[in-house]
Amino acid sequence: MTGTGAWRNWAGNEQARPVRVVVPGDAEEAAAAVVAAVRDGHRVKAVGAGHSFSPAAVAPGVQLRMDRMDGLVAVDAASGLVTVGAGMPLWKLNPLLAEHGLAMEILGDIDRQTISGAIATGTHGSSVRFGGIATQVRALQLVLADGSVVRCSATERPELFAAARVGLGALGVVTEVTLQCVPLFALHARDSAMPVAEVLDQVHQLADAHDHFEFFWFPHSETALTRRFTRLPGDTPLRPIPPLARRLDEALNGPGFEALCRIGTRFPAAVRPIARFAAKAMSAREWTDLSYQVFASPRDVRFLEGEFAIPREHATEALREIRRWIDRDDERVSFPLEVRFVAADDIWLSTAYGRENCYIAFHQYHRMPYRRYFDACQRILGDFGGRPHWGKMHDLTADQLRPRYQHFDDFTAVRDAVDPTGVFANAYLDRVLGPAPAAAPVDGQAALRA
Repeated sequence: MTGTGAWRNWAGNEQARPVRVVVPGDAEEAAAAVVAAVRDGHRVKAVGAGHSFSPAAVAPGVQLRMDRMDGLVAVDAASGLVTVGAGMPLWKLNPLLAEHGLAMEILGDIDRQTISGAIATGTHGSSVRFGGIATQVRALQLVLADGSVVRCSATERPELFAAARVGLGALGVVTEVTLQCVPLFALHARDSAMPVAEVLDQVHQLADAHDHFEFFWFPHSETALTRRFTRLPGDTPLRPIPPLARRLDEALNGPGFEALCRIGTRFPAAVRPIARFAAKAMSAREWTDLSYQVFASPRDVRFLEGEFAIPREHATEALREIRRWIDRDDERVSFPLEVRFVAADDIWLSTAYGRENCYIAFHQYHRMPYRRYFDACQRILGDFGGRPHWGKMHDLTADQLRPRYQHFDDFTAVRDAVDPTGVFANAYLDRVLGPAPAAAPVDGQAALRA
């Protein structure tokens, strides 16, 4: 299937008008689209759900939409190995796994992404005991720049696998993903408000004491909402959030919060009291449900987001510095900071490579000014060795990123070997990785920025 049409990401801050849109149904159709694009002098980018805030998937040339490649290819319930099409969205994958008595080991806080998009950008959850989603990958099938369809794993093309688990879409078009899943499990969840001073004083004990711990903090308030999850067997009796309470939460966190944000946009002086009100309105509760029903939450109010990973020992100091900057510069921030913790891994361009991290995500309502705040957070977190989430907003370059990743040059060497002309590049990848050695001319129709 082919066509044309404008594309924009979920947040609306990135747009493109591809010269051609192809919706392949299998790896062979994806390979044919790549070969045709090279013949016509276009770059190629695959796009999933469009939930990245960065321009990683912007495709001014040929855009491959992976919607039709969303099937369950193979399941081995005994080993837990599951192979799915690259366009499989997490919200669809999780119930399918549950039908086979399986689950993802960990998930992020939304489930709108495709599996290939989630791993390409290094999406993660929160736990010092588990790594990001890409650590669950056991094999990948890709279409390379020459149109060949290859498979990689720890034993088959291991260097390509080492790079492609968090590949930024720079190495090829991922068409299938093989995951190591775990037996189905439940989570007991407890949300509770705490004075932010207490959270910051105890943050490492809290992170270590729970299977999963994170917190949200409106910078204009003195209250944080803490979230603590305990892993339980899959046959544990469930006590999910009652339907009426869930609908009320969705109304308050969706249309209700949207209305407050619009008021703050029109009347900036109201942002601080609105943030304090929102912090007080965060409710304490406990429930037990299957893991995927607890990890992910609705995110209906549109926002912009940046996120940096810093060594976890600097978490408290970095958060206090952000707070000092907000107060000193009278910045009005309508969304909370989100703070999570993730175990170290060995994936070359993973933000968690070689160290336990604290992830600090900063957000702003999409109608409000954000640049000064985001620049300040990037500077502050960068001073602590921050690595930007590949799917979120930042303006760092390859020269700035190289010292932060031990295997940066190893990654680009693999990229240069499999895609020397930059078929899978775009302006973002040229900036964060540097251009491929024999880069093809960029399409004349550039991406549009909102």
